[in-house]
Amino acid sequence: MLSSATQPPSFSPPLSSDSDSDSSPSSPSANHRHPDLSSSIFQSYLSHSSSHNDQRQDLIKIQSFLVSSRSGALSCLICLERIKPTDPTWSCSSRCFALFHLLCIQSWAHQSTTLAASRASSRAAVVPDENSLVWPCPKCRIEYPKSQTPKYYYCFCGKVQDPPRDPWVLPHSCGEICGRALKYNCGHFCLLLCHPGPCPACPKLVRNKCFCGKLEDMRRCGFKNFSCNGVCRKLLECGVHRCGEICHDGPCQPCREKGAYRCQCGKVEMERECCDKEFRCNSACNKLLGCGRHVCERGCHEGQCGECPLQGKRTCPCGKRVYEGMACDVSIPLCGATCEKLLFCGFHRCPERCHRGPCIETCRTVVTKSCRCGSLKKQVPCYQELTCERKCQKLRDCGRHACKRRCCDGDCPPCSEICDRRLRCRNHKCPAPCHRGACAPCPLMVRIACSCGETQFEVPCGTETEQKPPKCPKPCPIAPLCRHASNCKPHRCHYGPCPPCRLICDEEYSCGHRCKLRCHGPKPPPIPEFTLKPKKKKLNHLSEGTPGSSCPPCPEVVVRSCVGHHIGAERTERDPACPHPCPLPCHPGECPPCKALIKRSCHCGPWYTFLSVYILIPCQRKSKWLFVHATDLATESCQTVHICAQKHVILVPVHHRTSALR
Repeated sequence: MLSSATQPPSFSPPLSSDSDSDSSPSSPSANHRHPDLSSSIFQSYLSHSSSHNDQRQDLIKIQSFLVSSRSGALSCLICLERIKPTDPTWSCSSRCFALFHLLCIQSWAHQSTTLAASRASSRAAVVPDENSLVWPCPKCRIEYPKSQTPKYYYCFCGKVQDPPRDPWVLPHSCGEICGRALKYNCGHFCLLLCHPGPCPACPKLVRNKCFCGKLEDMRRCGFKNFSCNGVCRKLLECGVHRCGEICHDGPCQPCREKGAYRCQCGKVEMERECCDKEFRCNSACNKLLGCGRHVCERGCHEGQCGECPLQGKRTCPCGKRVYEGMACDVSIPLCGATCEKLLFCGFHRCPERCHRGPCIETCRTVVTKSCRCGSLKKQVPCYQELTCERKCQKLRDCGRHACKRRCCDGDCPPCSEICDRRLRCRNHKCPAPCHRGACAPCPLMVRIACSCGETQFEVPCGTETEQKPPKCPKPCPIAPLCRHASNCKPHRCHYGPCPPCRLICDEEYSCGHRCKLRCHGPKPPPIPEFTLKPKKKKLNHLSEGTPGSSCPPCPEVVVRSCVGHHIGAERTERDPACPHPCPLPCHPGECPPCKALIKRSCHCGPWYTFLSVYILIPCQRKSKWLFVHATDLATESCQTVHICAQKHVILVPVHHRTSALR
């Protein structure tokens, strides 16, 4: 709360934050941001006004006005157009503190007073006094005299006419100390800067006693009245007992102590509460009067019964003849003259002779009467009212419906029909009785809140479709579901999905490398988008979060050998060594024997052909070429092996093999 010696800071609008920004709180731009002090100021005021509902409502009004002004959501209740920072305005200073365009409220006041004057002149046929004409506030209906119709544009506190536009000052404010007198005539003045709405409670420190007067404490002037929570113990009105209630405001309750008390005549004794100890019983007094012949006919009473009412000067029932000196037990004779007491009609007198008891209630004198509308005359008894069956066709003050009342005297009552015309908000119909002129603006307000509901403001009904949700400084309550939950930068309250995590995934592959892509983990369920339409019951199920995708294969480039353990394009690794590459695709294990054909000459000159495991050599025994198996060259004997019916395998000695392979 603001102290009495310090000036409160101005209400500066909160800075907007970019949820997608990667900047950290320690960045240079963050160091230049000024915090919004209005929330802390209002929190302090609201904490002290928790037990004072009216003052709490005033604070909520101020806060709502400020939030609406920051968000550009101020709208005129009359024209439903947005109130721009440069538009001349007028605000109600009695109850609602609503803001209107100056031209709109001037037109509204002029139409209201003109209509009231026409109604008064049509009823009384007299031009009404200008000072008696009033116009109501379009929202709270508080009446203002015609002389208070606004003519000029002033700031909220009313000190500066046509306040200049300053981007650093709240629109329509002069930016100076408000200085308006505070409530309850405490003698102090508002210390806030020029602001909309009512002034908050006085923040000055004063000494004051509790309600019962036992405890004295230092309190804020606006909340100086307090209870010590002890027993009141004030002396009650009875002058005997003391109050047993907890220290309270206002007068003490009536004494509820019970006791035995007698009625006023003293005949009946009853147990009653002290505050109701004086009572009268239901029995008559019946005490003998001073005459000794009559008894008191009064009910239960205190004190003396008085003299007999039948003694002294007496008259006949009609009052024309006076009798003196007659005993109280002798009945007064009737005089025999005409009664002539004024009857209940107020025009005629009783035609009966002097009589005891009341006169007749209904005057039966025949007179000529006219009906209320003047269309019928007839002789009827005085007590009987004459009416005709003619229906009045005169239009009522609404100008739309006829009176249609039977035998109307010309003073037609206000129209009893409901107006039911659609208001400018396009959402409701006018609930007032049928009337002339434009309908009053829709008094309902629509509350627009942020996603978490902490920041909200009210706008006139009909303007909510063009409004945007307020910017809330509170953090988003939804926790991230990815692996960076502890490192993610917090973002502000919002509608719709949360911004994606912009950190690097950094998840480790099985190969030891880490994923270098932006985080692609699971996302929390999105908050519903901002809408003012009622949600269908079928769509009340909670939306599920978006599951995350797995990391792609590791994209790192490394040097690795193939299954055949080659380096580059090399494929000769056959054992025993061979100049020919293996024609098969890369494969694990040893390569198969080489099947390539080559030409070789022996040491003696003949040509040999080496084909895989066979050698083509000339046979010395027969003049033809034979196939010799290479695996049989290890034997030293020359043998002929029949491979088939026409071919022989000749094994040559070791030295032949050596020369052939050389």
